[in-house]
Amino acid sequence: QVQLEESGGGSVQAGGSLNLSCKVSGYSSDSHYMAWFRQGRGKKREGVAAIHDEGRTTYSDSVNGRFTISQNNAKNILYLQMNNLEPEDTAMYYCAKEGEQVVVSPMNENEYHYWGRGTQVTVSS
Repeated sequence: QVQLEESGGGSVQAGGSLNLSCKVSGYSSDSHYMAWFRQGRGKKREGVAAIHDEGRTTYSDSVNGRFTISQNNAKNILYLQMNNLEPEDTAMYYCAKEGEQVVVSPMNENEYHYWGRGTQVTVSS
């Protein structure tokens, strides 16, 4: 059973930084994509960044250049370094992992099978 657990959220002022982590346990070697999604209050969940285990990355336009997704060599910890945070980045952040269904569109939440419970990020102006 694959389990994901996020950590690293918190409250920061605009312009600050946070580094989110997602610990993966019980992962499958057939799973290649992992991603970060977020959902602000009253908003739909949206893709933030995704990474393939071969190193290819994808970012949403809103975070490109400010956020960096990475993972450790063992592929059991996913990171999201968030710099120059803006109030619009306030949301619950979730990590997600590909299941048996192959991910074709890395920013599409419907293509991910495993999800963590989320970690809250709040950015004040």
